[in-house]
Amino acid sequence: MVRAQLPSLLLFCFYGLSHGAYEPTWASLDSRPLPGWYDGAKVGIFLHWGVFSVPSFGSEWFWSHWQAAHSPKYVEFMEKNYRPGFTYADFAPEFTAEFFEPEEWASVFNASGARYVVLTSKHHEGFTLWPSRYSWNWNSLDVGPKRDLVGDLAKALRSKTPGIHFGLYHSLYEWFHPLYLQDKKNNFTTNDFVVTKTMPELYELVNTYEPEVIWSDGDWDAHDTYWNSTGFLAWLFNDSPVKDTVVVNDRWGRGIPCHHGSYYTCTDHYNPGVLQPHKWENCMTLDKHSWGYRRNAHATDYISIHQLITELAQTISCGGNVLVNVGPTHDGRLPPIMEERLRQLGSWLDVNGEAVYDSVPWKHQNDTVAPGVWGLPRRGDLVYGIALSWPKDSLMTLVRSYQHHTPHITMWDTMRTTAGAEYKATRSGMQIVFPPMAEVKSQWAWVLVMAGVTPAST
Repeated sequence: MVRAQLPSLLLFCFYGLSHGAYEPTWASLDSRPLPGWYDGAKVGIFLHWGVFSVPSFGSEWFWSHWQAAHSPKYVEFMEKNYRPGFTYADFAPEFTAEFFEPEEWASVFNASGARYVVLTSKHHEGFTLWPSRYSWNWNSLDVGPKRDLVGDLAKALRSKTPGIHFGLYHSLYEWFHPLYLQDKKNNFTTNDFVVTKTMPELYELVNTYEPEVIWSDGDWDAHDTYWNSTGFLAWLFNDSPVKDTVVVNDRWGRGIPCHHGSYYTCTDHYNPGVLQPHKWENCMTLDKHSWGYRRNAHATDYISIHQLITELAQTISCGGNVLVNVGPTHDGRLPPIMEERLRQLGSWLDVNGEAVYDSVPWKHQNDTVAPGVWGLPRRGDLVYGIALSWPKDSLMTLVRSYQHHTPHITMWDTMRTTAGAEYKATRSGMQIVFPPMAEVKSQWAWVLVMAGVTPAST
């Protein structure tokens, strides 16, 4: 027991006591208001990039599937394509990033309409995309790219796209780190890995790069007390250089997801379809089968722009944000099909962003008669209905709203003006006549702006 307590004492001595409004308890930390920028942002970009981008086969869990699970697919891939004795570490020199142009990435993210970007600073493989003092010879400056990838992207975003907030993903655990494996063998009664690796890295990241999102992961093996999560978060909220603007997710230990954090992610691809009482995020992938880049992916493995906008509409209608994942290549490129999806999303948001950014949920999130319509309000009595398909005969009936005085219904077009829509009250609800499609320049989904309507009691 003495050994288990000593690392915590060392953490206290090394980082000092947090002074401020928030104590290292979940009750206190959960009382912190959510910084307003995050709720209004609605759209973020996730980047899964690392040594796993070199084999680019299967998924970003390549090392674990190959060396821990001994999955036949991965074992066969290595036997067919690499010499005997080839190790995962041998992939690192091939993680070259020679085509990585951070300012170009920033331009693409800006064109996508995203308001924040989250980069994997370190995935479960343990390789850091910054020159960490706590990851000797297993970081992007010592081996592979020979550059500070985190720093380069942060600088580009802040200098070229100041409207985009910079965030970092960080895995608490590492699959094969000997100190972690020893702590696990000890049933987490020791926390040597946390003291010498995880926590020093987190403090280093925050003090060096000042991310406004800390996206934690890899927490599920142990409880938050092992990770010293509340101690770190108390410092983050009280004394860190981003204490006033930073947000964190909910992956800080077994049993914590969907219960504690600035916002909840609960599970990957979380999309509950109903209004949630706490701010949440739908982290989702363009590649249906992987977060990291896959060389052998087919065009049909990627979601369509219509599917992406559908996810966006459903998510923001229920109070969430979307975090759209892209997997860059080992040489630093954004795959063209992924870049295309981002630019398509941005072109839609250029037209319809009024219905997305800074919106708040309405009483109803969708319509019972027209289930392809998701609705959310913004500014006073304006209600925005996102129609995910063009209705048959250009007629759509809504029953989730009813006329109050004289309603006014319009449809956005690309010039920030509106195309009028005819409507009339019927027994089944409000029937809207869409304008001729040739007069509407929006694609994939269409936004109806309704004033003077109130929610039905059904």
